[in-house]
Amino acid sequence: MSGEHPSFREFRKRLVAREHLMGTFVKTPTTHATEILGSIGFDFVVFDQEHAPLDAGALDMMILAARASNVAGIVRVPEASPSMIQTVLDCGAAGVLVPHVTNAELASKIVGACRYRAGSRGFANTTRAGGFGATSFGAHKDAQDSEIVCVAMIEDIEALDHIDEIVRVEGLDAIFIGRGDLTAALDAPSMVSAETMAVAGPIMAAAKKADMPVIMLCPNRADARKMAGLGASAFMVASDHGFMRQAALAALDEFKPPLD
Repeated sequence: MSGEHPSFREFRKRLVAREHLMGTFVKTPTTHATEILGSIGFDFVVFDQEHAPLDAGALDMMILAARASNVAGIVRVPEASPSMIQTVLDCGAAGVLVPHVTNAELASKIVGACRYRAGSRGFANTTRAGGFGATSFGAHKDAQDSEIVCVAMIEDIEALDHIDEIVRVEGLDAIFIGRGDLTAALDAPSMVSAETMAVAGPIMAAAKKADMPVIMLCPNRADARKMAGLGASAFMVASDHGFMRQAALAALDEFKPPLD
């Protein structure tokens, strides 16, 4: 990876500035995938505690791998629990992605759990995030409050009734529109279907009106271009095991018999 790649510590600033950012989900409990993704220049990875078997020990090492390979390690926590958010941030995560945010009150709760000075995050600087005590009280608060990313997942039909209030919650850095859950709730055929986009479109419009950054999971470049036109600036594609499956299928196809 080029030494010119921005530091993972700048991820929040880059997200808010609407830089073009690329990320993926990491679901396997190993450091290797994260190291590879960081080495080739991904801007961020999302460690998926909601849908993958990532225990505290594995996640701790994966966060360390993200920092070592200069990729922002965001954790999708399984729920809006302040204690879970505090633990992953103390371990050195660059931020959190919180699922099923359906109203402004819940959005404010997760923002508070991420912030020291304007929130209620429990203090500890004797952690990886605080340099194991090397960072002073004030410096640690300042650094964490300026660097930590707080992202809300909008993936429930219920959230549409409150989206204008959610995207205006002070301290919320971005929303991630969960088209997978929305598609399932609508019983639509795919996350790029007209039915799903009829719901996702107004969410993106509300975010654009409130000047709120949007992160989207996109299946291909054409969809990413469409989402960029609607206001998305950060994009996720596939996952570590998705990449492995795609490469494995391609290898099987390339070497299928006959070889003569």
